[in-house]
Amino acid sequence: MAIISCGSLSSLTPLNTLLSSSSSSTSLFSGKLDKHLNSISFERNNGKMKILNCSASDNGSIPDPMNHSRQPYMSRNLSPFNFTSVEGDISNQSYRWRRVLLKVSGEALAGDQAQNIDPKVTMSIAREVASVTRLGVEFLIFQVAIVVGGGNIFRGSTWAGCSGLDRSSADYIGMLATVMNAIFLQATMESLGIPTRVQTAFRMSEVAEPYIRRRAVRHLEKGRVVIFAAGTGNPFFTTDTAAALRCAEINAEVVLKATNVDGVFDADPRRNPNACLLDSLSYNDVMSRDLSVMDMTAITLCQENNIPVVVFNLNKPGNISKAIKGERVGTLIGATWNSTTANV
Repeated sequence: MAIISCGSLSSLTPLNTLLSSSSSSTSLFSGKLDKHLNSISFERNNGKMKILNCSASDNGSIPDPMNHSRQPYMSRNLSPFNFTSVEGDISNQSYRWRRVLLKVSGEALAGDQAQNIDPKVTMSIAREVASVTRLGVEFLIFQVAIVVGGGNIFRGSTWAGCSGLDRSSADYIGMLATVMNAIFLQATMESLGIPTRVQTAFRMSEVAEPYIRRRAVRHLEKGRVVIFAAGTGNPFFTTDTAAALRCAEINAEVVLKATNVDGVFDADPRRNPNACLLDSLSYNDVMSRDLSVMDMTAITLCQENNIPVVVFNLNKPGNISKAIKGERVGTLIGATWNSTTANV
């Protein structure tokens, strides 16, 4: 890329001539120049280009490149010139979420239960995540983190007490099961060209990174998908609690809980054919009615940190991308679809 700097007014080269004669300047100034630039002049001196005068039609100042404040959404908008490389600026579209955490249970990964992990399910998840992350590749519109369960391989609470196995040891085995699922999901995503990192709650440096909050956030800012494995790293805590915890730590805006049902119903739909799907709920509704959405620790953590939860059906094509984009799907807990205000 050519070096652009300020210089004196001499040996002016017209913009069109300069762009046509330099491939590097063409890539730098790709977009619709005529809509945003009033005038621009260049100087060519010993093979180097210097910008002499430049004015824009839009008001505003160029962002300070040294200002690296951590925000859930980091735009690459080159204000005030607003250069775009595609027709239509997708960064101007309104999306409810920018950084999301997707919780995928182990049972959902098992699919039809014929085997521990159904490759069709992991591929379906990877394709839908790819569809939204590639949509935001120019402007980093969506940043996606994932927490996976391990119930399809081993559930600690079920095996505790068997053959002298205490609950803590059983839970640690369950954490290892989540790592297996995470590595499988990572391989599937990277086969589609999605840069993915796995971070574990305890060190397994040969197969994954250790969980470091700042490193996880940096991966997200670079457009990578981060998969959190091994739960919280502590026994007696579920992966739902791990999802709520990681969501709060990385400043994600919502927990998207992918399940095998369409959302939260007022009764068990398998027993009552007249059960109605609930559009939204408060945190207190979930706790007072003892709804089996997430465990109480996870719900309480979400409530204390004003983190909404979306419960939706993983098995319906398009639901993951809809949930990530903030479109109406399933049941919303802790907020309403028409407002981002927390609903306690």
